[in-house]
Amino acid sequence: MARDDATQQYVLMPTRGTRVRATTPDDAQSFLARAVPVGAGPLAMSVRASSARGPAHAMRVIDSVHEDGTKLVEMTPAAAMAFRVEQPGLRLLPVVWFWPAVAPARGVFAASATLAKAPATAKKITVALRVKATGAPLVGATVVAFTDFGRRYGAQATSKASGKASLPFPGAKKRLDAIFVYPSTPGTWGFFARAYDLVDGATIDVETIVPGYADCLRHHYGVSPLDAGTGVKVGVIDTGIARHDDLVIVGGRNTVVGEDPDDYFDSGAGHGTHVAGIVAGRGTAPKGMRGIAPGVTLRSYRVFGRQRPGAEGPGASNYAIVKAIDRAVADGCDMLNLSLGGGGRDEATEDAIKDARDHGVLAIVAAGNEDRSAVSFPARYALSLAVSAVGRVGTFPSTALAAGDVAAPRGKDKKDFLAAFSNVGPELDLCGPGSGVVSTFPGGYEAMSGTSMACPAVTGAAARLLGGHPEILAMPRDGTRADAMAKAILASATSLGFAARFEGHGIPGR
Repeated sequence: MARDDATQQYVLMPTRGTRVRATTPDDAQSFLARAVPVGAGPLAMSVRASSARGPAHAMRVIDSVHEDGTKLVEMTPAAAMAFRVEQPGLRLLPVVWFWPAVAPARGVFAASATLAKAPATAKKITVALRVKATGAPLVGATVVAFTDFGRRYGAQATSKASGKASLPFPGAKKRLDAIFVYPSTPGTWGFFARAYDLVDGATIDVETIVPGYADCLRHHYGVSPLDAGTGVKVGVIDTGIARHDDLVIVGGRNTVVGEDPDDYFDSGAGHGTHVAGIVAGRGTAPKGMRGIAPGVTLRSYRVFGRQRPGAEGPGASNYAIVKAIDRAVADGCDMLNLSLGGGGRDEATEDAIKDARDHGVLAIVAAGNEDRSAVSFPARYALSLAVSAVGRVGTFPSTALAAGDVAAPRGKDKKDFLAAFSNVGPELDLCGPGSGVVSTFPGGYEAMSGTSMACPAVTGAAARLLGGHPEILAMPRDGTRADAMAKAILASATSLGFAARFEGHGIPGR
């Protein structure tokens, strides 16, 4: 628990919206105008509960979106309480964190009772992991072997330089409920199987990814011409976009506090690069990868901090997201792709999405990947277009990790399925292909699954559709324009045969 005298960060905003309005009290407007960072160091300001009571408390202004708008500040909880009395015309909101909406790797919760009691010297079952196309060992891959998948009982191990991984099961053979192999580097499909016999000394082959593979994205949308989406500007609010032969990044901004604002490229995670390729990849198979709307103007807004090698990537703060949305609107974006979520409801993010909508800009947001849980925030916000993930049997190798996404319900065509990881609920607007999607990745190509992938599929389909409606794009940049865009996108959707709580209106723009 934080001490009362320990400083905390807050998002400072007017009572409505992200910037002052005509109805904002004069004293609140004056305070925001004075509360700006000075030079390299934050500006200390004095806050008092009232003119006659209580000690003065310091506020540090760390960063500012606008002189008359949202700011990131730091103060103690006592100072925050005093501030709320002194400035009731302003809001102090907690900093909330969000994460990429990629499908999580499955992990073992606990060893079975037999494994837990086994001595450290007990014999282990060793398997060799190999890249099928080359015979090279798969190094550093994580093998997750479930003896009881429902309760997540089993064992896991990491392959060594030889490609071998040893799992602490007694005997020379073990029947598994399921087995997953997660590669540590991109370029392969990984491995998945149900009802698998793990045999000591066996070899597991993993398939190599080939750009242009006929995955679920290409099944639904085919190969777009290079001018598809021309005239539409898309902002990808994510982990940054790497320089890649198949991508043309026109510009962007890094809104992570303390980092170089001009470094809007890949943070080390690769997620934003994969997302960007789904929307706007300009390559040609078999050497390159084509997105759904390669003709769009692509901009990158990095809200996730730089990732250290071997460490889990940092989250994105609501402040960084608010600043990115504000900048993307100012840059003239038409649509914003937010393949992120997982934080609690946040007024700051809601207001930024609403401000964007009021300026004619749509936010398309991933529904989240918590195995049929409720739609996550900010996708569940009423002014977002929330996207679930579907897949299709036969659009990935039978042994690929994506095979683990296959689950009920099935669509009208029984090959179509709602991905096992996808969140669901009445807030859903649309669905998109999100299981085993091949796209750009730093240094090459990767297959990934998640509502993170379904979201840019919908964004790309929407951009391709709107590129053919210049009359909508030419409308004044206000809420009416955003409503017209949303109406056209939703009207283009085709049901795959799922209930609305699984697919919303269906898959758009085919």
